[in-house]
Amino acid sequence: DLSVGTPNIPPENRIRHALAAAAEDPKQYIYAINDTAKLQQAVAQWYQRRYGVQLNPETQIESLLGSQEGLTHIALSIVDPGDTVLVPDPCYPAFSCGPMLAGARLCWMPMKKENHYLIDFDAIPEEEAKAAKLMIVSYPNNPTTAVAPDWFYEKLIAFAQKYNIIVLHDNAYSELVFDGKTCGSFLRFPGAIDVGVEFNSLSKTYGMAGARVGFCVGNQQVVSMLKKLKSNLDYGMFLPIQRAAVEAITGEQSCVQRTCAAYEKRRDFLWEQFEKLGWHFEKPAATMFVWAPIPEKYGMDDKRFTLDLIQQAGVLVTPGRAFGPSGKGHVRMALVQEKAALQEAAERMSKTNIFN
Repeated sequence: DLSVGTPNIPPENRIRHALAAAAEDPKQYIYAINDTAKLQQAVAQWYQRRYGVQLNPETQIESLLGSQEGLTHIALSIVDPGDTVLVPDPCYPAFSCGPMLAGARLCWMPMKKENHYLIDFDAIPEEEAKAAKLMIVSYPNNPTTAVAPDWFYEKLIAFAQKYNIIVLHDNAYSELVFDGKTCGSFLRFPGAIDVGVEFNSLSKTYGMAGARVGFCVGNQQVVSMLKKLKSNLDYGMFLPIQRAAVEAITGEQSCVQRTCAAYEKRRDFLWEQFEKLGWHFEKPAATMFVWAPIPEKYGMDDKRFTLDLIQQAGVLVTPGRAFGPSGKGHVRMALVQEKAALQEAAERMSKTNIFN
C-alpha cells in the first residue's frame, strides 16, 4: 500500500517514555481546555531555534489535533458562505474540503510542471483576487513534492498585501528535504506575520501521526479567531500528548536528520526500481511522496491506471485526480514502506503488461 501517507517510522524512545510517564499520572486525565504554558513556550522556542521566527507564546500559537483538523476548521473562522478562497491545484484534499465545509467558493490556482509547480500569481484573475478572503499555500508541496524559493514567498506576501488576503501556509514537510537542501518558514519573511499564519505538524518529522499534534502559528488575529472557534469544538489536546510534544521539539534532535535520511533512501530505491521498469519521473525534491506521470498509453486516465495496478500487481497508489483537476494523468505514491516491500511492489509490477 503506497496510497496513504501514514508514517511507519515510530517516535524516539524519549518521546514515547514522556507520553507513557504522563499517562501514568491520574491527574492528567482532566480536560486540557487550553494549551499548557510549557507547550506554548516549547513551540515558541522551537520556532526561534529552527526557523528564526519570534512568536508570542500566549497570543500567536494554537495547538491543533493534527494539521488536518486545523485545515478543515480554520475556514469556518475566516470566511462566510459564498466567500472566495484561493486553493492550489493539485492539493492535499483538506485544503479544498475545509473551505467547502464553510460554504466557500473555490478558485483553483493551477500548479504546472513548466512553472516547477509554483503558483503563478499573475495568472490569478483580478476579480478572483479582489474577492478572495483566504488563500492556501504549501511548500514543500504535497502531492507535487515541489520546493519554493525565497522569491516566491516575497511575491506571495506582496500579493496578499495588495488584495488584503489572509495566507495559510502549510509547512508539514520542512524537515523532509533531500539532497543536502533545507527549507525554512514562511513567517521568516518580512511582512508574512502581518498577512497570515503557518501550520506545522509533528506527524512526519517526529513520527507522532497517531497522536495528532499540529500547530497554527503567526498572525495574532487569525490565531485568536481559530482559538475561539476551537473552544466550542473540543476540550484541547490530551495532556500526556502535550508532554510528549514538548519532549519531541525540545529534546535532542538527531532523530530529525535520521528520519529525513530514511525517506531519502526510500526515494532513491523506489526511483531506481521504477526506472528499470521504464517508468520515468523526476526524483522528488522533498516530502514523503512521489508524484509521477502515468505511462503514455493511459493518456490522462489515472483512474484506469490505478485500477490496473491494483488488479494486476496488488499495488495501491492514489490517482492524481483525487488532489484536484490538475492532478489528472498522475499518481501519488507514499514512501511509507520498508525497502523489502518497495522491492516486492516493483517485482509485481514488472510481471504485468502495464509498462509494456
